[in-house]
Amino acid sequence: MIKSAIGAVLAASLILTGCQQSGPASVAENYPAGPVTMTAGATPGSGFDITIRSVVDALQKEKIVNVPLPVENKPGNSGGDFLATMVEQYKGDDDQVSVTSLAMMMNELRGKSKYGYHDVTMIARLITEYFVVVAGPDSPFKSLDDLMAAIKSDPDRVAVGAAHDDEAPFDLLVLAAGGDPSSVNYVSFEGGGDQSVALLNGDISVAVGGVSEFIDQLKPGSLTALGVLSEDRVPGLNAPTAREQGLDVTLSNWRGLYGPPDMAEDAVRYWQKALGEMVESPTWKQIAERNHFTTTVMTGDELATFLAVTQADVKAALDEAGR
Repeated sequence: MIKSAIGAVLAASLILTGCQQSGPASVAENYPAGPVTMTAGATPGSGFDITIRSVVDALQKEKIVNVPLPVENKPGNSGGDFLATMVEQYKGDDDQVSVTSLAMMMNELRGKSKYGYHDVTMIARLITEYFVVVAGPDSPFKSLDDLMAAIKSDPDRVAVGAAHDDEAPFDLLVLAAGGDPSSVNYVSFEGGGDQSVALLNGDISVAVGGVSEFIDQLKPGSLTALGVLSEDRVPGLNAPTAREQGLDVTLSNWRGLYGPPDMAEDAVRYWQKALGEMVESPTWKQIAERNHFTTTVMTGDELATFLAVTQADVKAALDEAGR
């Protein structure tokens, strides 16, 4: 069986820090005093982009945060480039917040970034979503079995669109099918928006990413989900799991928010309380349902433990896949 605790994070308890206390303004009456830039370290339509814009949408529609929250896209190395910017240029600032995920760990462990979660201020884990493998409208692949057979017989002919950090789950599928992950013909993309365009244009054979990155193309049938890396079928998504197709691989991605190193404690508590209130709101619940997010908020010591355990599991998964 190829499975790690990364793929079992849905079992983690939901911790809504500060939900029973007064609103965020009670933490620091004068914070935030002005705009707070919310950055996605990837292109529009990526998982990072969808997540940060969802957060901003909910916080502002519910009037939880009343200062401007401009969203910026700073793509590069699946968030790695902006992580370096956050560490090197914004130390101690309280007006910068960014989104991160499993990618932060993948980048550090694979040597693509010299920074990791311990170099910044981790604010909260927010959501979990599963990886999915998708194909274009004219694809010859109707199942993961078809796809894996083609990769094993002639890997160069199967172009797999993936962000660098999303290669690991696909590697595990290939490994489970008896193939060689190092032979996969990956085509690098920053996120699902660009991948969807490439699939619809026939530029790549398949793509792998988070469900939310493809859901707008999957629901009308423009793209086809070949398999989801979940324990059970995802409600509202007509797609089989990898397990159903004989590949015992389950893997999910977490996403959360972080600030610069040495971010003021009052600012961190403000955002933790704001997010705790946000995830209980009708707006957030609608967003989460639409994007197939599972809300899994975690902060403080619980978050620190989760990050340490997950990083160790990511390392083990990468070692198993020879990456």
